[in-house]
Amino acid sequence: MSMFCYQCQETAKNTGCEIRGVCGKTEEVAKLQDLLIYSLKGLAQVVVKGNVDAASIEKVNYETLNSLFMTITNANFDADAIEAQIKKIVAYRDELVAKAALSELSDAMSFKVGSREEMLEKAAGVGVLATKNEDVRSLREMITYGLKGMAAYTEHAWNLGKENVEIYAFIYEALAALLDDSLGADELVALTLKTGEYGVKAMALLDEANTSKYGNPELTQVNIGVRNNPAILISGHDLTDLEQLLEQTQGTGVDVYTHSEMLPAHYYPAFKKYDNFVGNYGNAWWKQIDEFESFNGPILFTTNCIVPPRNEEIRKRIFTTNSSGYPDCPHIVADENGKKDFSAIIEMAKTLPAPKEIENGTIVGGFAHAQVFALADKVVDAVKSGAIKKFFVMAGCDGRMKEREYFTNFAKALPQDTVILTAGCAKYRYNKLDLGDIGGIPRVLDAGQCNDSYSLALIALKLKEVFGLDDVNDLPIAYNIGWYEQKAVIVLLALLFLGVKNIHLGPTLPGFLSPNVANVLVEKFGIAKIGTVEEDIAAFMA
Repeated sequence: MSMFCYQCQETAKNTGCEIRGVCGKTEEVAKLQDLLIYSLKGLAQVVVKGNVDAASIEKVNYETLNSLFMTITNANFDADAIEAQIKKIVAYRDELVAKAALSELSDAMSFKVGSREEMLEKAAGVGVLATKNEDVRSLREMITYGLKGMAAYTEHAWNLGKENVEIYAFIYEALAALLDDSLGADELVALTLKTGEYGVKAMALLDEANTSKYGNPELTQVNIGVRNNPAILISGHDLTDLEQLLEQTQGTGVDVYTHSEMLPAHYYPAFKKYDNFVGNYGNAWWKQIDEFESFNGPILFTTNCIVPPRNEEIRKRIFTTNSSGYPDCPHIVADENGKKDFSAIIEMAKTLPAPKEIENGTIVGGFAHAQVFALADKVVDAVKSGAIKKFFVMAGCDGRMKEREYFTNFAKALPQDTVILTAGCAKYRYNKLDLGDIGGIPRVLDAGQCNDSYSLALIALKLKEVFGLDDVNDLPIAYNIGWYEQKAVIVLLALLFLGVKNIHLGPTLPGFLSPNVANVLVEKFGIAKIGTVEEDIAAFMA
């Protein structure tokens, strides 16, 4: 076995990629990512055993977040970048070891980095399968993937100047615990729920960062057509990069379009002042293979999700920044003040044709918690009158599998007196359908990016309060969620921490769940795999 990875929904045979990742990552990249995670565990052990105050190691905190983010599915395919990050983490680890004067060091706290070949050899012994007990491995990996998602959201908040040192301290605590062989299943289950607790904190932090800087998302009609100007397509999730790109393209004659998870940027009031912020181009991340070709202009990846381009012409138009990376694509780094120079992208755009139109019209979104709270009376009246019988949370991720047509068919088949609450790129399975409205309330309420699943939780808690219920599970809300990568994992753990039960996941249950761990989730939380559209709707409506 040259590699082993089962962190995403599309993992081979739902058991694990063993030769090359379905995502496109090579054996070399997979192993270096494993070693980067192992390096972080060693660093975390030093922080915990040396009683290092997380507030005192600002640079280490950021690099820890960025390292975790780099290993998320479809974020970074650049082996050189990952190797450099391993060396950076090990250097920080060694500095902290010297300061803490620790006498006993584990292997993770003391291994040395050498040549690429030596690093790959080391990685072969410290990856996922290094944990022999299947159930312990399953729980350790679920926590690891939750930490990756948590780190992603926390890094976005960092970029906007918002921090919560408690989150860093927990990340170190959890990473260190993943090497503690004295912890059994019970302790790891507790740590899993604690990961969900801090996932809620991370999403709350990012919500505060986004809204304090850009305003509360508001009901918005987003253009999905094009203009006849050269343009840049921005993908990923980071709003700070979008803001700087819009500032630098003002007056240049270059338009800016969002792609995939950047769509919700249009809902923030602060971005509406830019007259060259045209609209959203295309659909979910996996359709970029065709849509990047017709876009014609350069593409800026601020984070995942990158799909390895199928030809050299498209690769030459890709730029990366933050945690994202792809071999031979220019990577843009911020200066000491957090500013980035996007002039190379802008100049390239001026030399290329305008985007080719692939659709036209508008789509509506902007239903984060503040906007829904503003409509609360209308929503409550609709529920009390029976006009709205049930809400369906259909958040999460989209993906390439044909089985994901289930979510489109599910949305089409829902009774007319139901409303879909969505966030994440899962929305692209149904956000362009004409599903109508209920008394002026659209039947698809898009809260935003995957991290805005936090808004959906706040909406549920608000409704619980309004209706005077003791349990959020007594609300007329059902959860039918598509998952793909690790940010979906932290959202799931956050929902479990908040007490939400009977969540359906699809198109498959995670391959990293051992049978015993899966049984715990089924018995304790009512987690279930999606079935047929007809059966699931009947069960939910009952």
